Amino acid sequence: MSALRALLLRELRLAARIGGGGAMGLVFFLMLVTVVPFAVGPDLNLLSRIGPAILWIAAALATLLGLDRLFQADAEDGSLDLLMMSRTPLEAIVLVKAAAHWLATGLPLALAAPFLGLLLALTPEAMGGMAVTLLVGTPALTFIGATGAALTASLRRGGLVLSILVLPLMVPVLIFGVSAANAASGGTVPFMTPFLVLCALSLMAMAVGTLGAAAALRAATA
Repeated sequence: MSALRALLLRELRLAARIGGGGAMGLVFFLMLVTVVPFAVGPDLNLLSRIGPAILWIAAALATLLGLDRLFQADAEDGSLDLLMMSRTPLEAIVLVKAAAHWLATGLPLALAAPFLGLLLALTPEAMGGMAVTLLVGTPALTFIGATGAALTASLRRGGLVLSILVLPLMVPVLIFGVSAANAASGGTVPFMTPFLVLCALSLMAMAVGTLGAAAALRAATA
């Protein structure tokens, strides 16, 4: 546990130094949310209707920032080989590294979503629903991306390949995330139905993504 704790702290420090960590994701998130009202016009009813979809798409794209360096930086400087030769299971290492990425990127997005919802004329109920759905849904985006990051760890400038690999897999998370956010502000579908599916997707992504990323890293170094 001490080794995993040290690894978590190391990843958070690196996220803060390289690429700005959560700050860059928040700035990117803010830029996307700010540009959309200029594109669709000043119709507040339209903005409030498409607001949850805009925020979820922005969160998915912001999550991709830095994912290509999740394992690639360690593979380039040899740290990944040392981690794999340690007594700590590789699956636990992958879990900690992905969790650190979510703490640096996904969590700030979920906390900032209610404030950015003001730019999209969201109701207080919709802003609360956005925060909750992003809080439980962004881990799924991170762990899906972690598998793609492991597959592209040996590729130089694999960011585009990573995006092509993982964006289609993120579609179910986006569908149920937007559905839950819309249901929070009223609708024909009860809020708990898509919300529980979103929770299940996050748990499934954590399990499958961790095992898949570890298997991809072993195959790359075999």
